[in-house]
Amino acid sequence: MRLTILGGFLGAGKTTWLRHQLHHGLAQNALVVVNEAAEVPVDNALLTRSSRLMVLAGGCACCEGREAFISLLREVCDARVSSDDPANRIDRIVLETSGLADPGTIVDAIKCDPVLLHHIVVSEIVVSVDALHGLDQLRREPLGRRQVEIADRLVVTKVDVASEETLRPLLGTLKALNPGAAISGAAMGSGTNLPDFEHEAGASLPDLSGDAAAPITATTIDIDETIDWAAFSVWLSALLHARGDDIMRVKGVVRTPAGRLLLQSVRHVVQSPEILPESGEAIDGKDNAIIIIGRGFDPKSLLPSLHYFAGRS
Repeated sequence: MRLTILGGFLGAGKTTWLRHQLHHGLAQNALVVVNEAAEVPVDNALLTRSSRLMVLAGGCACCEGREAFISLLREVCDARVSSDDPANRIDRIVLETSGLADPGTIVDAIKCDPVLLHHIVVSEIVVSVDALHGLDQLRREPLGRRQVEIADRLVVTKVDVASEETLRPLLGTLKALNPGAAISGAAMGSGTNLPDFEHEAGASLPDLSGDAAAPITATTIDIDETIDWAAFSVWLSALLHARGDDIMRVKGVVRTPAGRLLLQSVRHVVQSPEILPESGEAIDGKDNAIIIIGRGFDPKSLLPSLHYFAGRS
């Protein structure tokens, strides 16, 4: 079986890009595995185009979720070997990793497994890079740099909202970090042109080999359906304005008077809420929760802070 690993740092647009691939049948008949670091999965709610979807939540496939990931792949291999119907055989897996996963470690885990070694070939590592925040992440985050360095293909996302002055140094830096990777652009998941960066020099990057930054963690906050949504919106905006450099990602599905809303943000940038269908079976029972991913904040202070804005304290 061929395995495509889709990686990229927090908020890099992996799900949006994969959603577009599924919509246009570019990953037809593939088993899609969504891995999320948080206990409550969210990204799978956007991938309803996949008839074969599995969720691996509560730990990255490269570390805390490694054992569960290997077990899942073994089960898929066993089912494939025992299947008598060629039409139902799985020949391809697409793994969307969490934003905190190292694709290189996942490849090593597969190659070191005595069973998977004979059944799975890692055919491609695709890494998405946020056009707006990618260069800053390469300067600050060792993991973001490792993800880029190991990619076979780099997809620069959100090209439509980034200026050419922002894109050029990012593209030059990506080329310098990984000269062998193909680089393409995407806007809302669709392919789009990039400016000519053939002669663009890469930006100067600090040495992160001894970086000892605090670990990035995921915190889930359950939202009471009776919450004042105006107060919630003000609280979230204030939180990201004050701590957007530390809080790298916010995502979740909440039930509001307008319907089931998907909320997402990347650092200070809050994306437009998206109304999801009510038939979202994959996350039934897990709505009204938001996941906050970042470092340098006290998770226990978040809920009291929200209650204060909502006038409940």
